[in-house]
Amino acid sequence: MRRRSWAGWRFVAPFMAVFALVFLAPIGYAIYLSLFRTRLIGGTTFVGLGNYTKAVGDPQFWSAFGRVALFLVVQVPIMLLLALLLALAIDSGRLHGAAFFRIAVFLPYAVPAVVATLLWGFMYGTQFGLVANLGDALGVDLPDPLSPRYVLASIGNVVTWEFVGYNMLILYSALRVVNPALYEAAALDGAGQLRVIRAIKLPALRGPLLIATIFSIIGSFQLFAEPSILRILAPNTIPTYFTPNLYAYYLSFGGQQYNYAATVAIVMGVLTMAVAYAVQLRGLRRAA
Repeated sequence: MRRRSWAGWRFVAPFMAVFALVFLAPIGYAIYLSLFRTRLIGGTTFVGLGNYTKAVGDPQFWSAFGRVALFLVVQVPIMLLLALLLALAIDSGRLHGAAFFRIAVFLPYAVPAVVATLLWGFMYGTQFGLVANLGDALGVDLPDPLSPRYVLASIGNVVTWEFVGYNMLILYSALRVVNPALYEAAALDGAGQLRVIRAIKLPALRGPLLIATIFSIIGSFQLFAEPSILRILAPNTIPTYFTPNLYAYYLSFGGQQYNYAATVAIVMGVLTMAVAYAVQLRGLRRAA
């Protein structure tokens, strides 16, 4: 019995070792760093929760958090709505070339974030690229997509272009496993397409939509690659504290403030976990 009880642990031991090495150990080390502070005079000293107190009162951190929260509230519903409409259209069977559209919509997800951001960044340029060409063709001065007023929307456009196909595939996969008997019963009852969508397809998508929403929330709070790349093209528009991850990056590698950068990362991780858990709990309650 003792030998049999250890058999399961032997199977999961490789995973547990990798999990502890690449996940638990970095988190533990980040927490350890966040409890210290390095000064020019005095060296590294233990400050306990002093860095966390500093983060709570840091206006730049909360400015970055508010920016990604606004990004989340606006961009995620638009992206998921587009993904839902595309999944329903492809699954309807009335779209000619559905396989082509499915691949075409998903293809941007295969493009690395750096390449996608550079691509859109050059199109956003008012001196060159698509915006400049459209302005010249129409004979008007179009708004600068990389100006402080529009840059967050421009980043949202890039992220939506990248991930709408990924979310579409999640929803489309869920639609493909719906019991065909439900569609047959709906056809016998004379239900139209809108009725089928409301009564069969949308209820089947509650779970996948919840998963896609949670993934999108986590991704929004982790926003880094797009503003980091666009900052090269618009350095006066995107500050070093544009997003929490960007703020932690420049604190660490630009300001050599490793301890405070670790604190910002830990605080942001806790906030992300809290928001994702609240959304999941609310979604499970509504499903029940």
